[in-house]
Amino acid sequence: MAITVPVCLLFSRSGSYAAVSEHMRAGARLAIDEINTSGGPVAFEPTEADPGGEPRAYIDAARDILDNQKIKHVIGCYTSSSRKDVLPYFEKHDALLWYPSHYEGFETSANVIYTGAAPNQHVMPLARYVLARGWRRAYFIGSNYIWAWENNRILRDVLTSADSEIVGERYLPVGDTDLDAVIRQIVDLRPDFVFNTLIGESAYAFYRRFRDAMPEGLDQAQDMPVVSCSLAEPELASIGPDACDGHLSSSVYFSTVKTRENQRFKAIWRDRYPELGLPSADAEASYVAAHVLARAVEIAGEPGLAAVREAVAGLSIAAPQGPVTIDPDNHHAAMRTRIGRSTREGTFEILTESVSPVKPDPYLVWEEEFRQQRPTRSAPKLRIVR
Repeated sequence: MAITVPVCLLFSRSGSYAAVSEHMRAGARLAIDEINTSGGPVAFEPTEADPGGEPRAYIDAARDILDNQKIKHVIGCYTSSSRKDVLPYFEKHDALLWYPSHYEGFETSANVIYTGAAPNQHVMPLARYVLARGWRRAYFIGSNYIWAWENNRILRDVLTSADSEIVGERYLPVGDTDLDAVIRQIVDLRPDFVFNTLIGESAYAFYRRFRDAMPEGLDQAQDMPVVSCSLAEPELASIGPDACDGHLSSSVYFSTVKTRENQRFKAIWRDRYPELGLPSADAEASYVAAHVLARAVEIAGEPGLAAVREAVAGLSIAAPQGPVTIDPDNHHAAMRTRIGRSTREGTFEILTESVSPVKPDPYLVWEEEFRQQRPTRSAPKLRIVR
């Protein structure tokens, strides 16, 4: 008889970043349905909560899930602010949040399993990429919350240690699309690249208007490229074909990854969600979270928190992106890193990727040598993908 595991999906299906959250929810649902129809030793009883992108609603939902429904496993949250808001309730109730989003790091909790990329798996590869191309003048623009603040701080430290210059830095409220003044400033300053940490509708509007604002004779993608650690397939669709190409994104997954598991994943995704287009890193991380949870319960023989925490340490699965292993020391995942360039067709051309999974380093304790511009022995080499 299968071990039954109540699980709640905590994703916003409306609000300024709904396109990404819908992908995350879809990835989790796809994995849950696979697990439930497989006839295997674990079966999920899923419920859902939709905070609608409202910060306070995440807290209310967490209280209901943990206090009233007594559910101990939750897959969810996209923004770091939502994770930070609900984390105290998970720690209070000793529940597990399976957090499937790339994030800014500087956190480890016994009550969170992180299946998205840590900063050494997205910011640092991007830093190496831009410095290797001699791009020394940067402009930072981001949404006014912890994801942007911390990622900008990390990249600022790396760039300034390499004698680079941050020519401007601006933050906008989440969802704000009043961008004309800041875009004029960026165009006037002519940075080598723009580091974008805007999310949701703010980001989509920025990409469109920034391209439209290019003076005659300038090619935005070539002359002032926008680089990001979060740009993904559903966002390219939201930006639109006239402005979605030529942007750089640092991620552990793109829909163009060439693995057998990804070919299968894309096929079942396309059959299940034709309206959502190509799968994204956010969808894949949620898919991975559900499968890791199921495998940990199977190993533990029960869904209890102590047993699952012990079982998940060092657990590996063959994910669409490639092998994913949960680090026993920090509950983050070892994954391969990649740099992609967006295309007009709404996907990414993979430019570089690490030859092996990169051990997660959420506190960047192994990156000091790189900050001093000396190569690290532990840093994975990148190979060009042709």
